Amino acid sequence: MNAILTFLKNILSLDNSESEVFESEVFDVIDKEHTGAVVIARPAHCVSRKQVNENALKVLYRLRKEGFDSYLVGGCVRDLLLGREPKDFDVVTNAEPEQIARIFSNCRLIGKRFRLAHVCYGRDVIEVATFRKAISDDKTQTPRLNKDGRLLQDNIYGTIEEDVWRRDFTINALYYNIRDFSIVDYVGGMDDHREGIIRLIGDAGERFREDPVRMLRAVRFAVKLAFRLDHDCQAAIAPNAHLLAGIPPARLYDEISKLFLTGYGVQTFELLRQHGLFSVLFPATDKSLMYEKADFPKMMVIKALGNSDQRIADNKPVTLYFLIAALLWEPMLRRAKEKIAKGLPESNAYYEAASETLTQQVRRIAIPRHLTLAIREVWNLQPKFNARVGAKPSRLLTHPRFRAAYDFLVLRAQTGDVPLDVVQWWETYQHENENTQRKMTQPQANEKSNKPKRKRTHRKKMKTSPVTPPPSAHDQ
Repeated sequence: MNAILTFLKNILSLDNSESEVFESEVFDVIDKEHTGAVVIARPAHCVSRKQVNENALKVLYRLRKEGFDSYLVGGCVRDLLLGREPKDFDVVTNAEPEQIARIFSNCRLIGKRFRLAHVCYGRDVIEVATFRKAISDDKTQTPRLNKDGRLLQDNIYGTIEEDVWRRDFTINALYYNIRDFSIVDYVGGMDDHREGIIRLIGDAGERFREDPVRMLRAVRFAVKLAFRLDHDCQAAIAPNAHLLAGIPPARLYDEISKLFLTGYGVQTFELLRQHGLFSVLFPATDKSLMYEKADFPKMMVIKALGNSDQRIADNKPVTLYFLIAALLWEPMLRRAKEKIAKGLPESNAYYEAASETLTQQVRRIAIPRHLTLAIREVWNLQPKFNARVGAKPSRLLTHPRFRAAYDFLVLRAQTGDVPLDVVQWWETYQHENENTQRKMTQPQANEKSNKPKRKRTHRKKMKTSPVTPPPSAHDQ
């Protein structure tokens, strides 16, 4: 009989400890600890401990052993329910940061607005947060908000029932309880998860004003998960889009990396433009998109994003600087052409236009210096591809940034900005041997000047007659 029971448990992919909890603990937990919540018992959902990071389990069990509550929460639970592998595992507990630091010797505390604990296992970092409650619920605390209503500090600790109302979206407010392996849902997150809806917890406009970055997160989740935005969420984005300009540029840089380097760049770009967010992030680029000619430059932006999406799908590396260079190319080029028209040499015009364009963009998004230098090099090398005679092609071929600059040239050709024969010539040149390369860079006969050669005139030497010495006195 025991053998049959063991076989049935293996078929259901449930280990013994999980099975025991179903019979003895789950209903007590529902009644006593999670008032007002829907608790989904282990047999009714697909999340298993076998899918959870080993180090995250260590943290969960250690906190429970020390007498604290511990849950997985956020994107990891959402992704596990979708059958995806989570990027990271976030833990939430009723232990305060200083208590967490005393429990784990491999812990460091970070943050000011959000005081967090990072428990480190080599390169693997498990983020542990304490339950928090809304500032408005604590009459002894004075809210620290800016004039737009954005929270500047939020370290008021509470319970799980209070913590859930501080989270942004319902699908990110599902708690996986390590005690009985159930999922605790206070805000209808499981229903929205099944229906594929991105819904804010609470009033959408107020939540966006508290943290405008939530608008970018809403777009990112909608594209990444193939979910749709709830009507209230969608309606609240455009009126609050301008608030993104008040977010620190360094934080926006982190968000840009998540938006465009996850394999859904084209859809993200379209949704950002649709809701008026792209114009706040890249104002110069958005302005240049109004001057389209034969689908250029918009097609260049889409081509660059599409190429990056394909490389990510093929598990190939993608560089953010190349993508930003494509996004800012048209604004920079327009500046450069204006300067050339005023008589500035081409090289100087490109250099000054690049400086002005990047300086303006960095005020909005804090692009690191090493990336802006790479972008400058890619841009400044573009005019050099026009020189295909003499020693210049061989020197360009040895430039450290040649490959990226050539790929950028190909991108420009795909959108009609560069003749295809230029790209074809460089494609052939870089793969030929040295002798062939030398022949390719020789001037063609028809390139020689047809002007008649100027005859060389030689000055005739004057014949000098011998000087007759004057007669001496003896001759006289």
